Amino acid sequence: MIGVYLLGTLSIAIILFFSRKKILVYSLAGLFLLLQSVFTIYSCMQYGNTELIYFTYDSLGVILLITLSIIAIPAFIHSYLYIENHKEDPQARAIYLTSMVMLVMAISAGYLSNHIAVTWIFTEITTLSASALIYHHRNKLALEGTWKYVFICAISITFIFIGILFLSLSLQHAGSDDLSFSNLLAKRAELNPVWLRMAFLFIFTGFTAKLGLVPMFTAGIDAKDKAPAPAGALFATVLMNLGFVGIFRFYIIIANTPLLHWAQLVVGSAAFLSLFVSTVYMLKVKNIKRMFAYSGIEHMGIVMLGVAAGGIGYYAAVLHIILHAFVKSSLFFQFNQLYNVFLDKSIYHLGNYFKYNPTGAMVLLLGFISATAMPPSGLFVSEFLIFKSLFDAGQIILLIVVLLLLTMIIWAFGKNIFKVLFVPAVGFDDSNVPKINPWESVSQFILLALAVYLGLNPPAIFVQMLKDSVHLLPM
Repeated sequence: MIGVYLLGTLSIAIILFFSRKKILVYSLAGLFLLLQSVFTIYSCMQYGNTELIYFTYDSLGVILLITLSIIAIPAFIHSYLYIENHKEDPQARAIYLTSMVMLVMAISAGYLSNHIAVTWIFTEITTLSASALIYHHRNKLALEGTWKYVFICAISITFIFIGILFLSLSLQHAGSDDLSFSNLLAKRAELNPVWLRMAFLFIFTGFTAKLGLVPMFTAGIDAKDKAPAPAGALFATVLMNLGFVGIFRFYIIIANTPLLHWAQLVVGSAAFLSLFVSTVYMLKVKNIKRMFAYSGIEHMGIVMLGVAAGGIGYYAAVLHIILHAFVKSSLFFQFNQLYNVFLDKSIYHLGNYFKYNPTGAMVLLLGFISATAMPPSGLFVSEFLIFKSLFDAGQIILLIVVLLLLTMIIWAFGKNIFKVLFVPAVGFDDSNVPKINPWESVSQFILLALAVYLGLNPPAIFVQMLKDSVHLLPM
């Protein structure tokens, strides 16, 4: 089925790229969503099986694929609204939707890949498709953001490739050349530790460009800011999750070797630095879209602190990236409505949003509560479990510092959001404010409610899949 999915998606993308008729373009986009949904259902039914040698429907891949497919539906709906509101020309519309289709396909395949080289290939495809989306507006700022993204991602993908070479050298010591994650785990005791250490450093560093972690977090900030908001929603959630998958699958192997404590130090250091960097930028950022992007760095830092701490932190990390995906995508989807009212991204020029769009303002308010992990946010549960893992690991000082940083982030985030919601914008002429259809916010309420439900009252099958995702890790 995955072969049918990949070929079907490629066929749809090719036809989309050359199509100029509006009805045909939107019909093809709808057909892709149908294919994506069918493939996701099929993946659930094939749980635990392997196809085409390089793809396995394991718990981590399937649960993230479900998350992606749920978010992809409103992403395409809001893309339609974006294209129609901006009266995009047929060529721009075709390129945009083709890139969205290819991006979702590459992320889906990357989730299910059980081979480090295959994951690397699909990660590179996400770079190419994301670049077209970043450059969508065809202006100087979009060009600058695109080149920055391509440059940093090119370096990161090279780092991953070098890491794969080092991994091959490590595996030669075990008399094998199969770089599948299952084979690497089976041969873990025979891997050369020197080359394995080098491989982890390069692969980890390379995937931080997608995950949004120090040192290569800068690529994603401009990408999320310059790209249309529906595409930015995918960059800030499911694409970051692909970076997590690339690191986490390899970390499972490292965690079952004597290099575990060293790897924990590497991951923990990058996670803390990411949290520190996000705090600094959140205190001074005045672009609301970039504020959402820096909030993502904060959350990925928290996630990787959970991975570094181990124990319940593994479970909480996977839970957190899923809940974060629903919450952050809702904020990016809401940005389109916010921009339609004010025609600006600067917080200085935004204000009194409750007056102009009360339904959308409720999304921003609830999104803020959810993103800052305040009850009843589902992220409160995952963050609490990560803090518990740090406490259980004896990292008391680190935990205190992290809580202080998060307090500053909540203050900075809240100050800006409440300004946008309640304080009148200086010099804003509200005589021609467009009326926003409340139905445009429905998808965001659903995503936020889903994050609360999965955090506070998760179904048994969801909990079991989370446990299965981390069962290979030493607790």
